Amino acid sequence: MKKYETQQIRNIGLLSDGGTGKTTLAEAILFNAGVTTRLGRVGDSNTVMDYDPDEHCRGCSINAAVAFFLHKGRKVNLIDTPGYANFISDTIGCLRVIDGAIFLVSGVDGLKVQTEKLWNSAKELRIPRLFFINELDKQQTNWERVLSEIKDELGIKPSLVTYPIGKGESLKGVADLLSDKALLFQEGAPSLGEVPPEYREAVEAARNELVEDIAETDDAIMEKYLEGEELSQGEIISALAHGVKEEKLFPVLMGSAYENIGVHPLMDLMVEVLPAPHEKPPIKGINPKTGEEEERTCTKEDPFSALVFKTISDPYAGKISLFKVFSGALDGDSAVYDSTKEVKERVGKPFFMIGKDQKPTDRVIAGDVGAVAKLKETRTGDTLCSPDAPFLFPPIPFPEPILSFAIKAKSRSDEEKISTALQRLMEEDPSLQVKRDEQTKELIISGLGQLHLETIVERLKRKYGVEVELQTPKVPYKETIKKKMKMQGRYKKQTGGRGQYGDVWIEIEPLPRGTGFEFKNQIVGGAIPRQYIPSVEKGVRGAMGEGVLAGYPVVDVKVILYDGSFHPVDSSDLAFQIAGSMAFKKAAAQANPILLEPIMTLEVTSPDDCVGDVIGDLNAKRGKILGVEAKGKNQIIRAQVPLAEILRYAPELRSITGGRGTYSMEFSHYEEVPPHLVQKVIQESKGKEGES
Repeated sequence: MKKYETQQIRNIGLLSDGGTGKTTLAEAILFNAGVTTRLGRVGDSNTVMDYDPDEHCRGCSINAAVAFFLHKGRKVNLIDTPGYANFISDTIGCLRVIDGAIFLVSGVDGLKVQTEKLWNSAKELRIPRLFFINELDKQQTNWERVLSEIKDELGIKPSLVTYPIGKGESLKGVADLLSDKALLFQEGAPSLGEVPPEYREAVEAARNELVEDIAETDDAIMEKYLEGEELSQGEIISALAHGVKEEKLFPVLMGSAYENIGVHPLMDLMVEVLPAPHEKPPIKGINPKTGEEEERTCTKEDPFSALVFKTISDPYAGKISLFKVFSGALDGDSAVYDSTKEVKERVGKPFFMIGKDQKPTDRVIAGDVGAVAKLKETRTGDTLCSPDAPFLFPPIPFPEPILSFAIKAKSRSDEEKISTALQRLMEEDPSLQVKRDEQTKELIISGLGQLHLETIVERLKRKYGVEVELQTPKVPYKETIKKKMKMQGRYKKQTGGRGQYGDVWIEIEPLPRGTGFEFKNQIVGGAIPRQYIPSVEKGVRGAMGEGVLAGYPVVDVKVILYDGSFHPVDSSDLAFQIAGSMAFKKAAAQANPILLEPIMTLEVTSPDDCVGDVIGDLNAKRGKILGVEAKGKNQIIRAQVPLAEILRYAPELRSITGGRGTYSMEFSHYEEVPPHLVQKVIQESKGKEGES
């Protein structure tokens, strides 16, 4: 393959809600560029980008995929990203490495929630962007309405670059407003010609508006335009490119990815107006040795630095790390430094990806996207750099999990394999979290939604042969007491030989919430020998592991050991452990024991028109609203809500807000369970839910 310089490279991401046609568009682009010899179809499970069996099963993109193609002397790295919220983690990683973005919007369904969110993310990262209004071959398409939605919802002025010729099943092609020519398509192949007479007036008006939009961002073009001079196509494209890179212009192209109509002018515009990597500002990072901020420019002269934005884990092929080189170059068979993990890695032969296929290369230069296999420690989000010039990129802000389940292996053999398999899956999915709940002893798996976790279960079975089932996790309730109580614990056992004897008197009293446990020794006069005091405390701690109400751990209690007796022969550590345990259990049972439940601090982002419904729902969940504040077009609702009420909050919020709401939560504190719910919790803990 021909060697390309940094200025000839383009890194472009396809972004939108799921189901808008990103993978279909990628397939059309790769076909037009000669990468493939036939147009694959998502429904036929034969596309380049959706190659994972999970994607074939669900008919949507679950993973980000990369493919490169050559067009007009440029090497374009095209990244097809997932659009559904359950799989958005890969997309967040890709946003850090693309230099331009194409946002797809359905000509039928219009602008959707996830597209708006991704638009805002791209805007924050200063990524130049353009639109492709897709699915104009479908009935009930209305691109004029969609254009208005883009303008109103995103607060920008979209600039038409192609104009559709025909509508629905009669869509024939597009008029290219830059060249003032028509591209008519037959079986996906374009033929250049004049604009049909019936569209001449509309196209002329659209072209004049485009030139006006461009002129407003370029003084030289504006002067010529006002003087009535004819602008060349080259001048218009050059000014358009400048406006796009400055985020002053947002071109809109029309067509149908499925029919390959309007894709050719999109490909031209991708390489003509979206920036090369070296045109972006220098990347900022930290020198891990000094802690000082440093910059790297996208040139081969700067030391090597790269960001790993995706990991593919395969049980047979091993781990593949996808990265973008931001400075310098990566040569095969070399040593690099992972500044995130603070370890050296040995790199084999790098390669470029086309879907799942690998194209070997000797070198990956600044600005290019490549991959390497079998790095031992490196994971998604890590920085790779020259060992002699350490550099650390800012971390990728992957979304935090919002839904958790207890995961249970179906067989003993699966139990032995589950930890290794989950570890592999976490390597390729930064939003997947797994932890062992020390109180409930459950293995808890957390992700971005029900579909996300169901896909994880399917991958465990398909990739690693591990069968599991998901269960609603147990709420980690705790118990405490509300009043003081004194109690004796006396253990005496005679077996014919040496017996067992331990006798203690303790006083228990409640401590402020969150204090934990305090043990105080007030024995005087040797009523209990000093060597047995720790045994009493150990027995008390053991008894606190299972409370008297429902078997939950007891917290926030002070225990005072103030009296007792011993036997010079029969007393032992074990006897005093048992005595301490007996005393605590009897005292706790009479000290007005209560149940405590975890309270979470919830931060919900809701559209203005849903705020009332969200607050009403939180109130119904025993929530306490802490405040509401405006943030753009949304409202931020802060509340404290019992964990038991929001174990399945993700799908509920999605339903209330039409998918537009998001939330985050963190543990706040424990509070007493209301009296009317105590018996229900006790019954559930004993496996007798519903019994009286």
